[in-house]
Amino acid sequence: MDSEHPGGAIVSVSRDDRHRFSKPRVASIRLIAGFGVEGDAHAGATVQHRYLRAKDPTAPNLTQVHLIQGELFAELAEAGFTVGPGELGENVTTSGIDLLALPLGTRLHLGADAVVELTGMRNPCSLINGLQKGLMKAVIATDADGSVIRKAGVMGVVATGGTVLPGDTVRVELPLGVPVPLGVV
Repeated sequence: MDSEHPGGAIVSVSRDDRHRFSKPRVASIRLIAGFGVEGDAHAGATVQHRYLRAKDPTAPNLTQVHLIQGELFAELAEAGFTVGPGELGENVTTSGIDLLALPLGTRLHLGADAVVELTGMRNPCSLINGLQKGLMKAVIATDADGSVIRKAGVMGVVATGGTVLPGDTVRVELPLGVPVPLGVV
């Protein structure tokens, strides 16, 4: 039996056909199973991130969809940053779900049909400081134990395709067995 978490909602969706840091907001996105966001530069069965593709262009694409919890923007605003949906390069901005606490293999049911399976935490590159100076330090922190805390969202692969729109619901389906924390992809 699947273990369930309370759900949330989709605040915004974004895509960009070019490799730029921020992605423009759009009215809807179409997820394609095993491929990613239609029309997005990071879509593909094999890795599309420029740095990772240079290392091994045949590696599977574990970063087809980037999701960020919208609550991060309020936290960043308290620290003096002005950041909104799509500006950190995410495809899907959510609310009401602690994405960072979900385990590996969690399946997020987005809207009526789409399902994204989580593969790991996003590890933002230094380009984030080009958006606003000091932003990298704000989204990667260290806790009292010295452990790195990554806040820049999670990555996933499209398990089931479908159209996703702002206002759609998000249902969280936890994997069976002992939870495995998300690593960095």
